[in-house]
Amino acid sequence: MKATEAADLPVRAGEDPWTAEELGQVRHRLEEEITSQREELAQNESELTERLIDPVEGAGDDTADTGAKAFQREHDLALTYNTRDLLAQSEKAIERMDAGTYGVCESCGQAIGKARLQAFPRATLCVPCKQREERR
Repeated sequence: MKATEAADLPVRAGEDPWTAEELGQVRHRLEEEITSQREELAQNESELTERLIDPVEGAGDDTADTGAKAFQREHDLALTYNTRDLLAQSEKAIERMDAGTYGVCESCGQAIGKARLQAFPRATLCVPCKQREERR
């Protein structure tokens, strides 16, 4: 993203405009997370597929072993779903950067805030809107 484009992104009152370097750092962090999340997903999905395909997996287990394995499988699935969600959020943040809408609250349309985005680059809501959402 060019310096002029970075400077055009919204900021809250009192914040300095985005610099190309700051936005580049956030983008780099997101891209690293995307790579890591894709690798983690591939590994998790491979392991889950192996467990589901193995016909002798669990043969001869007592009910406690069966329950423990079912719990572990559900836990692994939950982690995989969470990683997919984080990956989608990270990819969406990159798309918003490319579209020039990064930093705009999806609820009220105001600036999310540069400091918030530097701390949590996948944020899509400003602090007041996020607080309102969490109270519901």
